[in-house]
Amino acid sequence: MTPTSSPIRLLLADVDGTLVTPTKQLTKRAIAAVRRLHDAGIDFAVVSGRPPRGMSMLIEPLGITTPIAAFNGGLVVDAEMHPLVQHVLPEDLVIPIGALLRSFSLDVWTYRGAQWYIQDPDGPHVAKESATVEFAPTVVDDDQSLTDDVIKIVGVSDDTESVAAAERAARDQFGDHVSAARSQPYYLDVTHPEANKGTVVRWIAQHLGISTDQVATIGDMPNDVLMFAHSGLSIAMGNASPDVQRAARRVTTANDAEGFANAVERFVVRPSTARTQARARKLG
Repeated sequence: MTPTSSPIRLLLADVDGTLVTPTKQLTKRAIAAVRRLHDAGIDFAVVSGRPPRGMSMLIEPLGITTPIAAFNGGLVVDAEMHPLVQHVLPEDLVIPIGALLRSFSLDVWTYRGAQWYIQDPDGPHVAKESATVEFAPTVVDDDQSLTDDVIKIVGVSDDTESVAAAERAARDQFGDHVSAARSQPYYLDVTHPEANKGTVVRWIAQHLGISTDQVATIGDMPNDVLMFAHSGLSIAMGNASPDVQRAARRVTTANDAEGFANAVERFVVRPSTARTQARARKLG
């Protein structure tokens, strides 16, 4: 693929595995890189499988004023956490989705609005996720009544082959009625079909009044490939799988080696500055 010739006006970034380190921290270089974007007149936005509250800690250090896409686009909020767009799963599919995930021995997490519901507080990744998003889930004995206003259902297991098999089965069983993609090797996110990162690119570009060719995207997981396909410049992290890297136009270093900051400096700000200087010379 050839690089986009359109000036980049927005960088849309995945969060976990991309913007933050493996220990879920923002580095000083990442913060400085976003500041460089702002200084260059390039907007910055985030999209993640996290709930909105799980990204609130990013707003102040990164100076985010753009819409925030949570649940892979299932819920888009402004910087004050007011909802802008919401896509919920069809009520009649919620219980069958949970049953399918459990048939592969996956734990099931259910998200409705700002709430996160689980049945096993000692299950895999619960403690880690609580620390990451900075709030605890609500423990329920039975999730069969949680069928309305469900934005995302997550299947969780450290048996990554079972997670991958559940992803294929969900696509086979539910087809175009859901979007099913792994946000981490151990997480399978099931959302409304419009709740995917490709839709987020198109929506936020329209919201900002720019072309999708003027959007750069950066991510590390299979669910980021859809946003790669709808943006003018796509960047895969060095910690991404070979398949994800092949889907992107550029590859940066890993998220434990300042991959986000390196991508901003090498692929986004520097080319943008070079184009501005070339136009100035031409006009001069």
